[in-house]
Amino acid sequence: MNRLLALKEDFTRQGILISFNGSFSHSIIEEVGTAAKRYMETRDLNKNTITDVFAVYIEQTQNVRNYVLERGLAKSAYDSAIVLITATEGLYAVSAGNPVLKRDRPALELRLTALSRLDKADLKQLYRQQLRAPPVAEARGAGLGLIDMARRAAGPLTWSFENLDATHDFFSLVVHVTGA
Repeated sequence: MNRLLALKEDFTRQGILISFNGSFSHSIIEEVGTAAKRYMETRDLNKNTITDVFAVYIEQTQNVRNYVLERGLAKSAYDSAIVLITATEGLYAVSAGNPVLKRDRPALELRLTALSRLDKADLKQLYRQQLRAPPVAEARGAGLGLIDMARRAAGPLTWSFENLDATHDFFSLVVHVTGA
């Protein structure tokens, strides 16, 4: 506990507004999201900025939670994730990270790479196509929500994978949103 002040000062230097590290339950996602939204409202931010940051936060955390549940990782060593909302010079970043199965990495990288090559008009068109398309029974997420995050982003999504062990990587995704 004697390092709490140093941690607070480090958070301030890095512009960290909200941070959560642990297992994402529905209630935690909701409570942290509500706290983040209220905090941004007290800073008199543009409503569009608040909406974009909040929407990206919800999408990121729900993607993590859904992945953990679908892959049977709940209550395991791979259940813990992290989410941060940071602000630096009018640019907000919503970052989330969680363990993923190595076998899921290629498809996720392919999807992210494809989205990173699209401009705003193409993302809008793809989003509309996805809305009209019939649901795919075996779809496992990271579809419409990922497209929506890319649409809201101030630039390309950034991501990385770090080795955890023989079967898991740690996946990190950062979405920047312009503050007005």
